Amino acid sequence: MGFVVILSVLAAGGILVAFAALAMPASATNTAGSNPWDVAGRTGGLQPLTLRDRMNQPFQALAERSNRQRRLNGGLTVAENLTRADLKLRTSEFVMIQAGFLIAGAALGIVRYGFGWQFVVAGVGAYLLPMRYVKWRQRRRLRDFNKRLPDTLSLLSNALKAGLSLPQAIEAVTKNTVPPISDELARVTREANLGSTVPAALANMVRRVGSEDLDLIVTAISVNASIGGNLARILDTISHTIRQRVQVKMQISALTAQARASGWVITLLPFVVAIILDVIAPNYFRVMLTETAGRILLGLAVLSIIIGNFFVRRITNFRI
Repeated sequence: MGFVVILSVLAAGGILVAFAALAMPASATNTAGSNPWDVAGRTGGLQPLTLRDRMNQPFQALAERSNRQRRLNGGLTVAENLTRADLKLRTSEFVMIQAGFLIAGAALGIVRYGFGWQFVVAGVGAYLLPMRYVKWRQRRRLRDFNKRLPDTLSLLSNALKAGLSLPQAIEAVTKNTVPPISDELARVTREANLGSTVPAALANMVRRVGSEDLDLIVTAISVNASIGGNLARILDTISHTIRQRVQVKMQISALTAQARASGWVITLLPFVVAIILDVIAPNYFRVMLTETAGRILLGLAVLSIIIGNFFVRRITNFRI
């Protein structure tokens, strides 16, 4: 109980510090180089920060700190995750949403359970929800991108056979495709028009999308730009290979659908039942949380569920 009280005091102190930072007035002596959020006025001077910018400042600092840590670990930054998910949000705004979910989840946990360990779990779980949504959008967007990639390659190959250069072919294909491929190819065209080379712009697209099939295509285009060759024939070969991979993935997905659904049902059902029992009949379920034997049984149950889910995922997931 003492640990929970200390944690609650620290959380309250952090919230007070955040609100104090929001309430601090903007300095009139800031320069454009020292504060990127300052807005130049019509007379060349600096305008005071808007309310939105002042609210973004502390969260932008948190986002930059998180980005540095992610780069050191070789992961994606918050901005790159948002780009892959096609979410038009600032990194500071996304961190603000995470903080809002954290406070809301912790508040609901305190209202329902009081200052117990449950409100900590509720706050942490709510804090993780926005990033889980971002990951879900990334998977959906990547699936749509890979599904339309073979047809896009065929259009690009036909454009090259018609005598167009690679930049012209990409621009022509952009007008005949649908999002998300059209959006990414349009961005490649804009980068090329601004002076970037086509292989470099395509490499940036690979970083934004995260598709292994696209990485193979861009590698082939880069090699072709260095040593030459028939790029249209290369793209036709890659398109045929990707089509075969997509067909095999769809067949495997159909054959393992029942096993994957069973794995998720078996994994989530105990947690759903435990939450429902804890809400509608807390006295009935409380013995599992207060007694030592009940905690041991819950720990063994969670460990068994994790092991079972791991084996089901290993059985039903194939790398092609």
